[in-house]
Amino acid sequence: MKKMYSKILVNAATLGPVGYLPKAPGTWGSAAAAITAPFCFYPFPISIKIFILILLFVFGAIASSEAEIQLGKKDPGCVIIDEVLGQWVTYLPFGLMTGSQIIAGFIFFRFFDILKPWPIKQSEKWLKSGWGVMIDDLFAGIYAAIALWLFRMI
Repeated sequence: MKKMYSKILVNAATLGPVGYLPKAPGTWGSAAAAITAPFCFYPFPISIKIFILILLFVFGAIASSEAEIQLGKKDPGCVIIDEVLGQWVTYLPFGLMTGSQIIAGFIFFRFFDILKPWPIKQSEKWLKSGWGVMIDDLFAGIYAAIALWLFRMI
């Protein structure tokens, strides 16, 4: 039973096969989040979206922690559930968005997730295991949401 539970968590952390796609698994994870957002995130009122993000943060941290154990590596590249959190945080403040705004949010999130300006890089060390994996993408999503808000103002 424990082995099955572990396998489910690792599959969730990697978004199944998506985390194993060649080159730039984080970008694939962000793309999956951007593509699914109109169906799994946008339709809900803000209170439900916040609840979804809280659940995703907690579940993602648990799944990422288990993936680190099973894969024997800290923050393995194939673990991309954190990209879903960050990408959806980017979209949180906005209602329906145009295709170009969705793409801009995707680009802004990838920019901040890769560049990791203060305190994003430092935040990885604030919490242990999967919690650290998740929190830096939370901050990258906040930065990207601000950038997207400015983009939408233009």
